[in-house]
Amino acid sequence: MNEAPAAPKQPGFGAIFTVFLAAGGVSFGGGVLAYLRDYIVNGRRWLDNDDFLDALEVSETLPGLNSVNMAVIIGDRLRGIAGAAVAVFGLMLPGTVAMMTLGALWVRQSQNPNVNAFLVGVAAAAVGLLLTVTLQLGHKQFVRPLDLMLIAATFVAVSVFKISLLWVLLTIGTVAVWFYRPRGDAATAEHMVHLRERLHSHRAHWRH
Repeated sequence: MNEAPAAPKQPGFGAIFTVFLAAGGVSFGGGVLAYLRDYIVNGRRWLDNDDFLDALEVSETLPGLNSVNMAVIIGDRLRGIAGAAVAVFGLMLPGTVAMMTLGALWVRQSQNPNVNAFLVGVAAAAVGLLLTVTLQLGHKQFVRPLDLMLIAATFVAVSVFKISLLWVLLTIGTVAVWFYRPRGDAATAEHMVHLRERLHSHRAHWRH
C-alpha cells in the first residue's frame, strides 16, 4: 500500500523572521518584492511562482503598502497569524531603524550636495529594481495581446490622463474580469480543474 506523501515541513518563526529581515534590509524604494520572490520562491521554496503571484494579486487590491500586505499574506500562509506578525516585524525593522537614524542625520546634512547625489542614485536603483520585479512577475502577461492592451490602457489612464487609480480599477478591472470570465469551453474547464486542484492542495497545506 502506497503511503500518503508527507506534508511539507513548516518553516520556523526564526527562518521567517530572517528572510523578511534580509528582504527589508537590502531593498530600496519598493524593490522588496523582487527580493521576497527570490528568497521565498527560488531560495527557500516555501511557495511556487503561482502562489507568490496569487498573494501579490491579493495585496494589490488591499489598502496599504504591497510589501507589508505580502508579509501578512505569506506569513499567515506559512505559520498563521503569528507567522504574519513575525514576517511584518522582520520586514519593517530594518527600514524603521534606518529611517530614524537617517532622519536625525538629515537635519544636519540636507544641504550637502554629496548626500543629495547619493539619494538620486538610490532612486535610480529603486526604479531598476521595480522594473526587474515587473518583468519577473509579469512575463506571462507581456506575450498575450489582451493583457498587453489592458496594461497599456492602465498605463495611459494613470500616467497620461492622471485618472484616479480607484476609477481605473473599477473600469479596466471590470473589463478584465469580463474578458476572462468562465465561458464553459474546454480550455476554461481545464483551467477550472487546475484551480480546484490548487485549492485542494492549499487546504491540505493549511490543515497541516
